[in-house]
Amino acid sequence: MLKGIPKIISPELLKVLSEMGHGDRLVIADGNFPARSVGKESIVVRCDGHTVPEILDAILKLFPLDNSTDKPVTLMEVPDGEDVKTPIWDIYKVIIGKHDERGDAVVNTIEKPAFIKMAKESYAIVATGEGALFANIMLQKGVV
Repeated sequence: MLKGIPKIISPELLKVLSEMGHGDRLVIADGNFPARSVGKESIVVRCDGHTVPEILDAILKLFPLDNSTDKPVTLMEVPDGEDVKTPIWDIYKVIIGKHDERGDAVVNTIEKPAFIKMAKESYAIVATGEGALFANIMLQKGVV
């Protein structure tokens, strides 16, 4: 056991977060995201049974967002024609605001194909059991 580490952060996830460097990206994926196939070239950490907001809050206690870019947080846009609401994004913005003084100004959205491409190039993907649709979020690590 370590002091100050949220219990939801597994030893495997803590190792990944520690290994990441400035500018590396981490995806926290919902339960529908194809983490294993998209993450063939990166590390996939399973956090089944946990939600994205739980994991996001725990990670941001340890993980600085990149200050060298205006938008170190990226969300996957809902494709045109799909009638999906994303109230979970509002929860993310509250969590981000707790941990970064820039608040929700750091959040960007990109189209699904671009998000998938960036996810393939990410350092790691955290696969959660999140049931909300389009609940995927990507964080770019800053400097401690």
